[in-house]
Amino acid sequence: MAQVEREESDLPLSVQAELLSISRSSLYYQPRPPSSEEIRIKHRIDELYTDYPFYGSRRMTAQLQREGMEINRKAVQRHMRGLSIDHPNHVWGIDITSIPMQRGWMYLVALLDWYSRYVLSWEVDMTLELPFVLSTVKLALAQAVPIICNSDQGSHFTSPHYGEVLRGAKVQISMDGKGRALDNIFTERLWRSVKYEEVYLHEYTSPKEARSQLQSYFEFYNHKRLHQALEYQTPAEVYFQKREEDLR
Repeated sequence: MAQVEREESDLPLSVQAELLSISRSSLYYQPRPPSSEEIRIKHRIDELYTDYPFYGSRRMTAQLQREGMEINRKAVQRHMRGLSIDHPNHVWGIDITSIPMQRGWMYLVALLDWYSRYVLSWEVDMTLELPFVLSTVKLALAQAVPIICNSDQGSHFTSPHYGEVLRGAKVQISMDGKGRALDNIFTERLWRSVKYEEVYLHEYTSPKEARSQLQSYFEFYNHKRLHQALEYQTPAEVYFQKREEDLR
Protein backbone atom coordinates (compact mmCIF):
# COMPACT_ATOMS: atom_id res chain seq x y z
CA MET A 1 0.00 0.00 0.00
CA ALA A 2 1.48 3.38 -1.07
CA GLN A 3 2.31 5.82 1.71
CA VAL A 4 3.12 9.51 1.86
CA GLU A 5 6.82 10.19 2.39
CA ARG A 6 7.07 13.28 4.56
CA GLU A 7 10.81 13.56 5.03
CA GLU A 8 12.70 11.78 2.26
CA SER A 9 10.72 12.48 -0.91
CA ASP A 10 11.62 15.07 -3.56
CA LEU A 11 7.92 15.47 -4.35
CA PRO A 12 5.92 18.11 -2.46
CA LEU A 13 3.18 16.75 -0.20
CA SER A 14 0.53 18.31 -2.43
CA VAL A 15 1.80 16.34 -5.44
CA GLN A 16 1.97 13.11 -3.45
CA ALA A 17 -1.60 13.67 -2.29
CA GLU A 18 -2.80 14.12 -5.88
CA LEU A 19 -0.97 11.01 -7.07
CA LEU A 20 -2.42 8.94 -4.21
CA SER A 21 -5.92 10.43 -4.57
CA ILE A 22 -6.14 11.52 -0.96
CA SER A 23 -7.15 14.79 0.64
CA ARG A 24 -4.36 17.33 1.05
CA SER A 25 -5.78 18.49 4.38
CA SER A 26 -5.43 15.01 5.86
CA LEU A 27 -1.67 15.17 5.37
CA TYR A 28 -1.34 18.04 7.78
CA TYR A 29 -3.47 16.58 10.57
CA GLN A 30 -1.56 15.94 13.78
CA PRO A 31 -3.36 14.18 16.64
CA ARG A 32 -3.84 16.52 19.57
CA PRO A 33 -2.32 15.35 22.87
CA PRO A 34 -4.71 15.21 25.83
CA SER A 35 -5.04 18.44 27.78
CA SER A 36 -3.77 18.73 31.34
CA GLU A 37 -7.41 18.87 32.51
CA GLU A 38 -8.28 15.63 30.70
CA ILE A 39 -5.26 13.93 32.24
CA ARG A 40 -6.27 15.19 35.69
CA ILE A 41 -9.81 13.86 35.25
CA LYS A 42 -8.60 10.47 34.03
CA HIS A 43 -6.22 10.17 36.96
CA ARG A 44 -8.98 11.06 39.42
CA ILE A 45 -11.39 8.55 37.87
CA ASP A 46 -8.68 5.92 38.14
CA GLU A 47 -8.16 6.74 41.83
CA LEU A 48 -11.88 6.64 42.57
CA TYR A 49 -12.30 3.39 40.66
CA THR A 50 -9.54 1.78 42.72
CA ASP A 51 -11.22 2.79 45.99
CA TYR A 52 -14.84 2.31 44.87
CA PRO A 53 -15.04 -0.33 42.12
CA PHE A 54 -18.83 -0.49 42.54
CA TYR A 55 -19.26 3.11 41.35
CA GLY A 56 -21.07 3.34 38.03
CA SER A 57 -20.89 6.34 35.73
CA ARG A 58 -23.71 8.19 37.55
CA ARG A 59 -22.01 8.03 40.93
CA MET A 60 -18.65 8.78 39.41
CA THR A 61 -20.04 11.86 37.64
CA ALA A 62 -21.70 13.09 40.83
CA GLN A 63 -18.48 12.64 42.81
CA LEU A 64 -16.38 14.48 40.24
CA GLN A 65 -18.89 17.31 40.09
CA ARG A 66 -18.85 17.58 43.89
CA GLU A 67 -15.09 18.00 43.61
CA GLY A 68 -15.58 20.94 41.28
CA MET A 69 -14.94 19.28 37.93
CA GLU A 70 -17.13 20.36 35.04
CA ILE A 71 -17.88 17.04 33.39
CA ASN A 72 -21.00 15.25 32.21
CA ARG A 73 -21.91 11.59 32.43
CA LYS A 74 -21.19 10.88 28.76
CA ALA A 75 -17.61 12.08 29.19
CA VAL A 76 -17.23 10.02 32.36
CA GLN A 77 -18.49 6.91 30.56
CA ARG A 78 -15.93 7.48 27.83
CA HIS A 79 -13.10 7.74 30.35
CA MET A 80 -14.34 4.76 32.40
CA ARG A 81 -14.51 2.38 29.41
CA GLY A 82 -12.47 -0.67 30.29
CA LEU A 83 -12.24 0.27 33.96
CA SER A 84 -15.62 -0.22 35.58
CA ILE A 85 -16.49 -3.41 37.46
CA ASP A 86 -20.19 -2.93 37.98
CA HIS A 87 -21.69 -6.12 39.40
CA PRO A 88 -20.87 -9.20 41.50
CA ASN A 89 -19.20 -12.05 39.60
CA HIS A 90 -17.90 -9.66 36.96
CA VAL A 91 -14.27 -10.19 37.98
CA TRP A 92 -12.80 -12.55 40.53
CA GLY A 93 -9.20 -12.51 41.73
CA ILE A 94 -7.22 -15.48 43.00
CA ASP A 95 -3.89 -15.43 44.78
CA ILE A 96 -1.69 -17.35 47.21
CA THR A 97 0.13 -16.03 50.27
CA SER A 98 2.21 -17.56 53.05
CA ILE A 99 0.95 -17.86 56.63
CA PRO A 100 3.62 -18.03 59.38
CA MET A 101 3.29 -20.45 62.29
CA GLN A 102 5.50 -20.97 65.34
CA ARG A 103 7.26 -23.68 63.42
CA GLY A 104 7.19 -23.31 59.68
CA TRP A 105 4.66 -21.99 57.23
CA MET A 106 1.35 -22.73 55.61
CA TYR A 107 -0.02 -21.41 52.35
CA LEU A 108 -3.37 -19.69 51.89
CA VAL A 109 -5.25 -19.39 48.61
CA ALA A 110 -8.43 -17.32 48.25
CA LEU A 111 -10.91 -16.30 45.54
CA LEU A 112 -12.25 -12.77 45.93
CA ASP A 113 -15.13 -11.06 44.14
CA TRP A 114 -13.66 -7.70 43.18
CA TYR A 115 -16.97 -5.80 43.09
CA SER A 116 -18.01 -6.63 46.65
CA ARG A 117 -14.70 -7.85 48.18
CA TYR A 118 -16.59 -11.01 49.16
CA VAL A 119 -14.37 -14.08 49.68
CA LEU A 120 -16.07 -16.91 47.82
CA SER A 121 -13.69 -19.67 48.86
CA TRP A 122 -10.32 -20.23 50.50
CA GLU A 123 -8.05 -23.07 51.55
CA VAL A 124 -4.80 -23.60 53.47
CA ASP A 125 -2.20 -26.27 52.88
CA MET A 126 1.25 -27.23 54.11
CA THR A 127 2.62 -27.45 50.57
CA LEU A 128 2.22 -25.49 47.37
CA GLU A 129 0.83 -28.40 45.40
CA LEU A 130 -1.75 -27.65 42.73
CA PRO A 131 -4.74 -29.61 44.16
CA PHE A 132 -5.50 -27.12 46.94
CA VAL A 133 -5.79 -24.36 44.33
CA LEU A 134 -8.05 -26.42 42.09
CA SER A 135 -10.34 -27.42 44.96
CA THR A 136 -10.70 -23.76 45.95
CA VAL A 137 -11.63 -22.78 42.40
CA LYS A 138 -14.16 -25.60 42.11
CA LEU A 139 -15.75 -24.65 45.43
CA ALA A 140 -16.21 -21.08 44.26
CA LEU A 141 -17.61 -22.17 40.88
CA ALA A 142 -20.19 -24.30 42.70
CA GLN A 143 -21.60 -21.02 44.08
CA ALA A 144 -21.40 -18.76 41.03
CA VAL A 145 -19.56 -18.23 37.74
CA PRO A 146 -17.67 -15.01 36.98
CA ILE A 147 -17.07 -13.45 33.60
CA ILE A 148 -13.35 -13.05 34.29
CA CYS A 149 -10.93 -14.62 36.75
CA ASN A 150 -7.67 -12.77 37.30
CA SER A 151 -4.39 -14.01 38.74
CA ASP A 152 -0.67 -13.44 38.54
CA GLN A 153 1.41 -15.56 36.18
CA GLY A 154 2.56 -18.07 38.78
CA SER A 155 2.94 -21.72 37.90
CA HIS A 156 -0.35 -22.73 39.55
CA PHE A 157 -2.32 -20.32 37.36
CA THR A 158 -0.52 -21.13 34.13
CA SER A 159 -1.09 -24.85 34.72
CA PRO A 160 -3.22 -26.51 32.02
CA HIS A 161 -5.32 -28.13 34.76
CA TYR A 162 -6.22 -24.72 36.22
CA GLY A 163 -7.06 -23.42 32.75
CA GLU A 164 -9.24 -26.43 31.98
CA VAL A 165 -11.35 -25.90 35.11
CA LEU A 166 -12.08 -22.25 34.27
CA ARG A 167 -12.52 -22.70 30.54
CA GLY A 168 -14.85 -25.60 31.25
CA ALA A 169 -17.05 -23.12 33.13
CA LYS A 170 -16.69 -20.60 30.25
CA VAL A 171 -14.69 -18.16 32.40
CA GLN A 172 -12.28 -15.76 30.73
CA ILE A 173 -8.77 -16.03 32.16
CA SER A 174 -6.82 -12.83 32.77
CA MET A 175 -3.34 -12.38 34.20
CA ASP A 176 -1.55 -9.37 35.65
CA GLY A 177 0.18 -7.18 33.14
CA LYS A 178 -2.51 -7.48 30.46
CA GLY A 179 -4.56 -4.39 31.23
CA ARG A 180 -5.08 -1.69 33.83
CA ALA A 181 -8.52 -2.92 34.79
CA LEU A 182 -7.21 -6.31 35.78
CA ASP A 183 -4.46 -5.94 38.31
CA ASN A 184 -4.62 -7.75 41.62
CA ILE A 185 -4.84 -4.77 43.98
CA PHE A 186 -8.04 -5.96 45.69
CA THR A 187 -6.57 -9.36 46.56
CA GLU A 188 -3.41 -7.67 47.85
CA ARG A 189 -5.60 -5.56 50.13
CA LEU A 190 -7.29 -8.73 51.34
CA TRP A 191 -3.92 -10.20 52.31
CA ARG A 192 -3.05 -7.02 54.19
CA SER A 193 -6.30 -7.25 56.17
CA VAL A 194 -5.90 -10.97 56.88
CA LYS A 195 -2.35 -10.60 58.14
CA TYR A 196 -2.65 -7.43 60.21
CA GLU A 197 -6.08 -8.19 61.65
CA GLU A 198 -5.61 -11.91 62.27
CA VAL A 199 -2.36 -13.70 61.42
CA TYR A 200 0.15 -11.30 63.01
CA LEU A 201 -1.91 -11.16 66.19
CA HIS A 202 -1.47 -14.89 66.81
CA GLU A 203 1.26 -17.46 66.76
CA TYR A 204 -0.38 -20.54 65.33
CA THR A 205 0.97 -23.67 66.95
CA SER A 206 -0.50 -26.11 64.43
CA PRO A 207 -2.20 -26.28 61.03
CA LYS A 208 -5.44 -27.15 62.82
CA GLU A 209 -5.29 -23.96 64.88
CA ALA A 210 -4.41 -21.86 61.83
CA ARG A 211 -7.35 -23.26 59.88
CA SER A 212 -9.78 -22.70 62.77
CA GLN A 213 -8.64 -19.11 63.34
CA LEU A 214 -8.78 -18.27 59.63
CA GLN A 215 -12.25 -19.80 59.39
CA SER A 216 -13.43 -17.42 62.10
CA TYR A 217 -11.68 -14.47 60.50
CA PHE A 218 -13.17 -15.00 57.03
CA GLU A 219 -16.62 -15.35 58.58
CA PHE A 220 -16.03 -12.00 60.29
CA TYR A 221 -14.54 -10.46 57.13
CA ASN A 222 -17.46 -11.44 54.89
CA HIS A 223 -20.38 -10.86 57.25
CA LYS A 224 -19.38 -8.40 59.98
CA ARG A 225 -16.39 -6.29 58.94
CA LEU A 226 -17.52 -2.90 57.62
CA HIS A 227 -15.56 -1.66 54.60
CA GLN A 228 -15.05 2.04 54.07
CA ALA A 229 -14.76 1.45 50.32
CA LEU A 230 -18.19 -0.24 50.42
CA GLU A 231 -19.81 2.71 52.18
CA TYR A 232 -19.51 0.86 55.49
CA GLN A 233 -21.37 -2.21 54.35
CA THR A 234 -20.07 -5.76 54.63
CA PRO A 235 -18.89 -7.70 51.56
CA ALA A 236 -21.75 -10.18 51.98
CA GLU A 237 -24.33 -7.38 52.05
CA VAL A 238 -23.00 -5.86 48.83
CA TYR A 239 -22.49 -9.20 47.08
CA PHE A 240 -25.89 -10.72 47.77
CA GLN A 241 -27.95 -7.52 47.64
CA LYS A 242 -26.61 -6.58 44.22
CA ARG A 243 -27.05 -10.12 42.92
CA GLU A 244 -30.71 -10.08 43.97
CA GLU A 245 -31.22 -6.69 42.31
CA ASP A 246 -29.68 -7.94 39.06
CA LEU A 247 -31.96 -10.98 39.07
CA ARG A 248 -35.14 -8.89 39.31
